[in-house]
Amino acid sequence: MLLSGTEKPVHLTYCLNIHPGESWAEHLQAIRTHALAVRRNLGVTAPFGLGLRLGQRAAAELLAGSALAEFGAFLEANGLYVFTVNAFPYGQFHGIRVKEQVYAPDWRTSERVAYTVAVAEILARLLPPGLPGSISTVPGSYRAWIGGLADERAVLAGLGRAALALAELAERTGRGIVLALEPEPDCLWDSTDGIVELFRRLQDAPTLETVAEMAGADPGRLGMALDRHLGVCVDTCHLAVGFEDPAAAIRTLVEKGIRIGKIQVSAAPAGQITEANLAALEGLREPVYLHQTRVRHADGRFTAYPDLPEAISAVRRHGSNGEIRTHFHIPLTIAGWDGMVSTREQLGRAFFALLREGSTPHIELETYTFSVLPAELRGRGVIASLVSEFRWFLEMWENAGRTSPATA
Repeated sequence: MLLSGTEKPVHLTYCLNIHPGESWAEHLQAIRTHALAVRRNLGVTAPFGLGLRLGQRAAAELLAGSALAEFGAFLEANGLYVFTVNAFPYGQFHGIRVKEQVYAPDWRTSERVAYTVAVAEILARLLPPGLPGSISTVPGSYRAWIGGLADERAVLAGLGRAALALAELAERTGRGIVLALEPEPDCLWDSTDGIVELFRRLQDAPTLETVAEMAGADPGRLGMALDRHLGVCVDTCHLAVGFEDPAAAIRTLVEKGIRIGKIQVSAAPAGQITEANLAALEGLREPVYLHQTRVRHADGRFTAYPDLPEAISAVRRHGSNGEIRTHFHIPLTIAGWDGMVSTREQLGRAFFALLREGSTPHIELETYTFSVLPAELRGRGVIASLVSEFRWFLEMWENAGRTSPATA
């Protein structure tokens, strides 16, 4: 939906990755049964935007035959439009062990490039005229898989090939799409500082020439393609796990001239390290997703753990009087439970003021871990939870509009 009270157009949606499904038929059914119900319960009568999640299988099926034309007609008939796609998970994303395989294939591979370009072709055909598009994606690779400079250059070359394809697509269709790297803990780029350094490197002539040679492109053309089509997807849950302030991160990216293709508004569990809070975190242990965990000790040191079970075990074994946060997307309407709190408290008026200033054209609510939340946190079900998240966001949005940035 188009939000009010801004000079630049800002569109809000939720990411459909919250609904299980891998085939295009399953995704379409989720839109029919869930997205339309969310819109109806919100009372929205204006055009309602969708944030698709397309894995490789669904993308291929949507591009086959008349499926895409039929979907376009369905959107028009139901007052829906698509402006962003989550193309982070390539393969199955629900119901099996995903963990670190969510990053595979990474940006060193031709598979990741081809899949992302296919998603861009779909988005270009669905985008309303004049509306920019965004695709969120893996931030390079899982860091443990990167062995050195050769691997890093291969990642950059993959991104370069994708940016060149998006530039060609824009020339052919008139649709501008930003490939938005989504920093996530333990990935090649997992912080705002890391993203700033990446974009600095891509402006460095020797690096650009090397990447252009690997991508088989002219450095000048590659530089223009990267400048216009490579950006960032800011996920506030991921930032919070890394103990970053989202408003400060957004300000830094804007000041550095780094394009923010999309902001995913989401929250993580946090709490002081007590036995009661560790017991609450035990309830979040589950076998599907990776829950990178960070501890900030009382003396200011940080300790990183690749997953929640390792963190709980280590903290109990060694002890700590610091704060623990874990990568587990919890609904924005949950302020806390069993002594734990939500990092949504970081999403205050200063954060929403930046959204209203047009720091990004696209905002997406993302709580994909809903299906693996403990029962007491799932409330009345997925539709009711999504409606409540929208209402929480819209209330915060309106409150920020009544407060000047100077007093935020």
